[in-house]
Amino acid sequence: MNMQAVRNMNQSPIIDAIDRAIIAATQQGLPLTATPYQDVAQQLGMDVKELLARMQRMTELGIIRRTGIIPNHYKLGYTANGMSVWHVPEDKISQLGKAVGELAFVSHCYRRPQHQPLWSYNLFAMVHGMHRDEVYEKVEKISQLLGTNDLGHDVLFSKQILKKTGLRIKQGKD
Repeated sequence: MNMQAVRNMNQSPIIDAIDRAIIAATQQGLPLTATPYQDVAQQLGMDVKELLARMQRMTELGIIRRTGIIPNHYKLGYTANGMSVWHVPEDKISQLGKAVGELAFVSHCYRRPQHQPLWSYNLFAMVHGMHRDEVYEKVEKISQLLGTNDLGHDVLFSKQILKKTGLRIKQGKD
């Protein structure tokens, strides 16, 4: 596929070569400087206002999902990482997932299909702690929030650190 311009159903350009260069320059993270956007703009030979406008446009179109800080929780001392898994009523999962995902100690929360009878869990919420007991305390708070909608849960602890990345594109011609 020619990526010089990806087109939507109306055949209007969604990203061009400049957008692609912006994505390639920022997908590993912004520079840790006082002026990260200015630095990226300078690297790409463009005005920072144009960079910001293009990034805003791509965010509005859903090409960029979000721009945010992702701290390394291991370096911050959070070495107990538990994926809490929950069996909640299907007809309430959106509402319950939103409530759980808004908890300050939940880093991400999402729905997954059940595989009965072996796997009844349909809501997943990642919880970090400095030790396992802290994770269990946080999981108990989720259970209290869910109340009678907690039809069963468990915690799956990480055994090793895996590199987490999203989709990456290569810079250059396809």
